[in-house]
Amino acid sequence: MPEHFALIYNPRSRRNLKVDRQYQAVVRAMPSGMCHAPRSHAELRRVIESLSRVPPACIVVDGGDGTVGSVLSALYASSWPHESWPALAVLASGNTNLIAADVGFGLRGPEALRLLQDRLANGQASVGLRRRRPLVVSRMGYEGEDILGFFGGMGAFARGIEIAHQPGVLHNWSHDMAVLVTLVLSFAQLVSPAQRRSWLAGVTADLAIDGQDMPGKEHFMLLCTSLQRLPYGAWPFWTEADQAGKGVSYLDVSAMPKRLFPAAWNLLRGHVPAWLKRSDSYVSGRADMLVLQTGLPFVLDGEVLSPGVDGRITISAGPPVSFLQA
Repeated sequence: MPEHFALIYNPRSRRNLKVDRQYQAVVRAMPSGMCHAPRSHAELRRVIESLSRVPPACIVVDGGDGTVGSVLSALYASSWPHESWPALAVLASGNTNLIAADVGFGLRGPEALRLLQDRLANGQASVGLRRRRPLVVSRMGYEGEDILGFFGGMGAFARGIEIAHQPGVLHNWSHDMAVLVTLVLSFAQLVSPAQRRSWLAGVTADLAIDGQDMPGKEHFMLLCTSLQRLPYGAWPFWTEADQAGKGVSYLDVSAMPKRLFPAAWNLLRGHVPAWLKRSDSYVSGRADMLVLQTGLPFVLDGEVLSPGVDGRITISAGPPVSFLQA
């Protein structure tokens, strides 16, 4: 087994924008070919193809959710066989770190790199692994460009992401808290009579789950994830968090949902009361594939994805990925 790792470093990630001279010194001292800071998706793909020829024991991803998703997307598009992908060690450095909250390494900076090197040297690369199947978003007209990630949605969630991307939120809220702020600000829009009706009316999309067409075309919000844990105890799905690894956990909230605020209050705390499960406004479960027919975008880990040329967006459970824990 190889005893080296490859570091993919995003210098634009929030924490990495703060100069850490000790960390920079450690990175500069790494042997040639171990540290990569690609400036584009095309360059990242070339890095991944290069790594596949001399595979490392693990790939260290220093960045946020977007960086992790980009690395996984590059792996998926590469000639590297899925079953031989190395483990990933995620060092949380981004604006949002939902992935790291579930499967992150737990350390970052020089301490993380030194611990990883020691473990590899001692033949302990496979200690503390967690496996997850990322979401794969496929679209006609984007063949070979499938996007991988772990948390996505549309409707009110996509509108909330627009709010979260505003400078006032990005500059004042850090990391995974930004997602919670997004949800809070989204629901705050419902207090305003001017905004309430347009938000509650939802968006139009035909939804099929594992090949079965679902009733209703108007959706207030659709959420899905293949993570097993979210920050602050939130878990807006009926599936048990520790049993969610077999596919895609989803929540479909219909337009003009009943008792929205009590439902949100419970789901943001990971509670699913019996009345919520009985309500026809809320449908949740686990699936291998969701297919949307819509003219509206789907947001995956903060990235806005347009439908394919046929108006479809397919979200499926991807190949298993191993993540290293400290």
